[in-house]
Parts: sequence; structure tokens; C-alpha cells
Amino acid sequence: MRYLCVLLVTCTAFLHQPAWRKIQINGSAQGTTYHITWYATDSTIGQPQIDSILQKIDTSLSIYNPQSLISKFNESASFVTMDAHLRTVIKKSMETYRQTGGIFDITVQPLVQAWGFGPKKVDGLPDSTTIKTLKKCVGSSNLYIKGAALCRYKPCTKIDVNGIAQGYSVDVIADYLEAHGIKDYLVELGGEIRVKGHKQPGGEKMKIGIEAPGEDNFQLSMIRKIIVTDSGAITTSGSYRKFYESEGKKISHLIDPRTGYPARNELISVTVYAKDAITADAFDNALMVMGLKKALQFVEQRRDIAAHFIYRTPNDAVADTASSRFYKLLQK
Repeated sequence: MRYLCVLLVTCTAFLHQPAWRKIQINGSAQGTTYHITWYATDSTIGQPQIDSILQKIDTSLSIYNPQSLISKFNESASFVTMDAHLRTVIKKSMETYRQTGGIFDITVQPLVQAWGFGPKKVDGLPDSTTIKTLKKCVGSSNLYIKGAALCRYKPCTKIDVNGIAQGYSVDVIADYLEAHGIKDYLVELGGEIRVKGHKQPGGEKMKIGIEAPGEDNFQLSMIRKIIVTDSGAITTSGSYRKFYESEGKKISHLIDPRTGYPARNELISVTVYAKDAITADAFDNALMVMGLKKALQFVEQRRDIAAHFIYRTPNDAVADTASSRFYKLLQK
């Protein structure tokens, strides 16, 4: 009888265990969309909390919000007092600036604006004289932090953190989920992704498709390869993602701060894997500007990132390659 009672208690407890739920929130923010999926038996998190987080980030980092801290810095003559969001992004940006030898540079904003990718409308392409003048304002060495203030040495230096802000936003949401006890999730914002844990209740690892263009490298993307992982971040930068045509030429949003002109090389897209999205997002644009050979060498020398490259060969064919660590992530 004792064993029967134990069996009945065990079966009853099993029957009353809460079932796993797949919870999803979809919305719009930062000029794009977001999709968040997590697995839990219950959850108190809803779309209002996520939207509130993203709105707060925009009041700090958005160049399209005239009241944001970045906009106030760009319009001021001296400094701005940073909040936690701006401080984190500025510190990471300045660190990446040093690591990439100045290729990742948030002070490229005057050039980005001149080429028509800023918040203000422009008429025509900038000439060489304009580029030369604007380049004098570019260089993250013109920025410095004093206490809680972000300062600059040149009044004309302005910043644009669009190359890192979405990755940071993904991390903030992921940290929020983890703070609420969620251990299995996927956060995607504007194509930038961070995952942790497994699909439940089966326990499978998360799968992420790598986007790639078709034969015309300025066309929309398709799934080319699948990454399988239970932690980390995946971000992609591509010449096909944001561009316009002028005088018969396709003008990419990827501006090389060394030349002042849109980057032109064989790379079509770069997908970066790192432990967090702010790191992956910071490096994907820089690798695009470097070109294939230098970018692949750069990644192989680091232990904190891996990368996949899609490029156009000299005979105009589309090909791909990856760093050694990235191949280990791909679905066999």
C-alpha cells in the first residue's frame, strides 16, 4: 500500500506540472520591426514593457528624435550629460574604433548626412571639396568622456550610433528577459539577433538563417545557411540592405571614414557571431568596409567573434567563405 501511495502522489504531481508555452511578441521600433520568442510556463512580460524599453533607448540614441541625447549633443556647442544607454554605447564605440584602426567610427555622421543617409534631406551628391571639409570633423579621437559628460575637441564633430544601436537594443531586451527568469529565448530587431537556451519542451537548439542576396547584390535577401546555437548573437551588414541610386550608380550607406566615400569592394554581406549583439553589430559594418582579405585576417586573429562573408568574385560570380570558428556553428 505504501508503494501505491507514493506512485499515486508522483503521478498526481506530474499531471499538475505546468506546461511549456511558446510566447511571442511582435512590434515596430527604430524604423524597423522586432520579433521576440521565449519559452516559459508562465510570463508577466507583454508588449507594453518591450515598447517602453525601446522608446527609452530612442530618447537616448536616436538621431531621428530631435529631443534625444545624441541629437542634443550634435546640436550643442560643447557636451551632453549621458544616461546609462549612451554611456554604454559610446564606450563600446570608442573601444571598437581603436580595435579597427578607425574603420568603425561613430563620428562619421557628417559624411553619412552628406551622402543622404541622415535625418535631413539632401540635394545631390557631395563633391570632393565638401568631403575634404567634412573629414576634418571625423575621428572618434575628437571625443572624450569627463565624468558623466560626453565632450568633444571640435565643435563640428557629430555622432551617429546607428551602426551599433540596434545590437545594443537587442542586448537590453535579452537582459530584461533574463532578469525576469526567462532562460530560453530569441530576440530579433531589424535582423539583429540574440539567442539563449533551447526550444521547449523538446530541448532543441535554436536555428538562425543567414540572409544572402541573389545574383544582383542590391536585391532582397534569401536564406542561404543555417546556424545552430544555444547562446550568442548574430548580426548582418550588407551593401544591399540600405542604398539609393544616383546618376546611374548605387550608393551604399556604408561610408568609409578614411576616404569619406561609400565603401566599394567585393563584399556583399558580412554576418558576425559574438557573445552579445552590441559586439557583433559593431564589427559587421567595419568588416564590410575592410574588404574580404583584411576582414578575414582580422576575424581569425580574434577569439571573441566569428564571421561569414558573401562576396563577388573577379568573374562576377557570387561566392562565400567564413572564418574557422564560424564553420563550427553551421548546421551540417
